[in-house]
Amino acid sequence: MNQFAKNLIRKDAWSGMMMGNYAVTRAMFEAGVKVATTYPGSPVPEIANAILSIPEKDRDMYFQYSTNEKIATEVAFGASINGHLSTVFFKSVGLNVAADSAVQLGHLNLIGGLVIILGDDPGAHSSQNEQDNRHFARKSYIPMFEPATPTEAYQMYKEAAMISQQFQAPVFLRLTTHVCHAKEKIQFDTIPDYPVDWSSKFDRENGPYLPITKDVFPLKKNALSKLAQLEAYSEGSPFNKIILTSDQKLGIITSSMPLLSIQENFLEANSSVDILQLGFSYPWPKNMVLEFLQSHDEVIIIEELDRILEQEIKSLAFDAKLECIIFSRRTSEDMMGELLPHRTWNILSDVWPELFPPKDPVENEIEVGPRVAQMCPGCGHRSAFHAIKKALPEGTITVGDIGCHSLGFFKPYFMGEALLSMGHSNGTGAGLTINNKDRKVLNFIGDSTFFHAGIPGIINAVMNNHDMTLVVMENGTTAMTGHQPHAGTGEIGDKISIQKLLETIGVKFLRRVDTYKQNELTQHIKDALDFEGFSIVIASHPCMLKFTRKQRKNPNFIQKHVNLDQNICDQSYECVEKFGCPTFQKHDGGSITINEDLCIGDRSCIQTCPVTAISHVKKEDK
Repeated sequence: MNQFAKNLIRKDAWSGMMMGNYAVTRAMFEAGVKVATTYPGSPVPEIANAILSIPEKDRDMYFQYSTNEKIATEVAFGASINGHLSTVFFKSVGLNVAADSAVQLGHLNLIGGLVIILGDDPGAHSSQNEQDNRHFARKSYIPMFEPATPTEAYQMYKEAAMISQQFQAPVFLRLTTHVCHAKEKIQFDTIPDYPVDWSSKFDRENGPYLPITKDVFPLKKNALSKLAQLEAYSEGSPFNKIILTSDQKLGIITSSMPLLSIQENFLEANSSVDILQLGFSYPWPKNMVLEFLQSHDEVIIIEELDRILEQEIKSLAFDAKLECIIFSRRTSEDMMGELLPHRTWNILSDVWPELFPPKDPVENEIEVGPRVAQMCPGCGHRSAFHAIKKALPEGTITVGDIGCHSLGFFKPYFMGEALLSMGHSNGTGAGLTINNKDRKVLNFIGDSTFFHAGIPGIINAVMNNHDMTLVVMENGTTAMTGHQPHAGTGEIGDKISIQKLLETIGVKFLRRVDTYKQNELTQHIKDALDFEGFSIVIASHPCMLKFTRKQRKNPNFIQKHVNLDQNICDQSYECVEKFGCPTFQKHDGGSITINEDLCIGDRSCIQTCPVTAISHVKKEDK
């Protein structure tokens, strides 16, 4: 066990520099969490990495990578009603998958406690949207904490766990990307000696746990009663606080990371106003907010993404007939992306220009163009796309899914032209086939997504015999989020064979091929498209990033690369413009060279050159 892992579970109090996600992990041990579950997704996968850094024998915590977020939530729920403090964590859009069960949790008595960690993503750094999950707290009657710093993330997790157990209610801890990945010196507390007690405490009398018609209104009354108690509790929460910085009767109401941006603005302007920070942001303290509004002439509400606090606080002020002028963000652009300091400055400048003078727009001397996301050198998906594209009739509609292979949408492949969510490809593809006699439909799905949410769509396609082709892009890991295991890797439990599972489901046309065998893959795709009905091709090759990382741990490892013979190269640019490996560099004069820092010598490119100018060579042979 390394020093990092030892620090996470050391019993004594200590202080140290730590990232937000790791600080939350330490808080889980201090709070006495017994069960933690997840499905990996940015910006919170480091929590799982931190837990797994500690050998199972050294932690009294059960941890599980579940097949999807819904299952992870249900496992944590089951552990909670069995009397064990539990935690489930996933990324922002993971809540959409979990919602069918999560929306019920606020109505029920979770005797062990349950903290739901959300990795929200303002700015969509690693997500297909930047949905504001504060809405979900309101619709599901689940209280929410919103830290602004790693220290607050650590402290708020422990507070969330405590009130979850006290009120037997689920609690959201809403982290955002900056809070997850920021680092701060944190003072940690001791880890108490919790009794090792795994005895089952489930009792139907703690329920009901069946939200059937006759219990709908009693359960809703239970949820609303808890929220009323939690609202009273929020009035005294240390995470709702007034930061007095000025004798002016001007104020700001904010939460989460924008607080730090505003404080940075104060330093730059040498001006400040009072701040009310709502860290326990739902249900928020109405009396505290009313008093803040009554004691200030002007107040601006600054929050990332949607106008949630703004609408609720303005409604409160209207009902109370307050004279305080309440400002808010004035443009729709302010409802998108992270509110970094330059953006909060502009918001403040619009309202109080005498304190925060308007700034002239800064013109960049050098305009930086957009950086197109790239698949890694040697990626089997690149080889697959290159081969598949040769097989597609003109007009073929291609449907993508979530995963590394979604990068196939970009140049030079242009495949995967529609994408909604994990596992959508076969449902969307099925809709595209209805009475479609003119164009072929081909769908993609990764192996992790296959197990996560793909199987129902495949069963539907088999049952209704939709005339389309599915390509399962099998790379043996959950690659995009950090190489976590899934049901098909064999790293947890027995390996489940995708091929055998598809055979059992009743897929009539099924082929499997290594993606580096490009000619063979091209022919399989042609045959699949010619097949009348639903067909599947498993395009398999290990994730080369994971593979090469493992290779480099061998002390005898020798880096390989391919060689490009300039005397043979006819500059047809198949390697650059159609295969698209970033290893190949095209220069202004038209020549092509190999970037040896990128090339891993996988040789998948050799077969793409029409004049065989690419060959394999070891460095020591050069």
